[in-house]
Amino acid sequence: MRKIPKKYTPIVFAVIMSFLMGLFMSGVLTAILTGIDANFVSRWLQAFLRVWPIAFPAILVVAPIARRLVTMIVE
Repeated sequence: MRKIPKKYTPIVFAVIMSFLMGLFMSGVLTAILTGIDANFVSRWLQAFLRVWPIAFPAILVVAPIARRLVTMIVE
């Protein structure tokens, strides 16, 4: 299997993290706000498709800040 070059690590991390967190959070919030019924998956997908384009650049910005804060806190 061919791997992505290491220099793209921050971008690959942001894609995976934003996908997983966007999927999880949009699902949880859709269930809380609208309930789980026959149309749940459709609403969840619509919510996810709105959230992911926001989550991806947000993680690109926030992840380095979070790493610095963790470095300052952890011994």
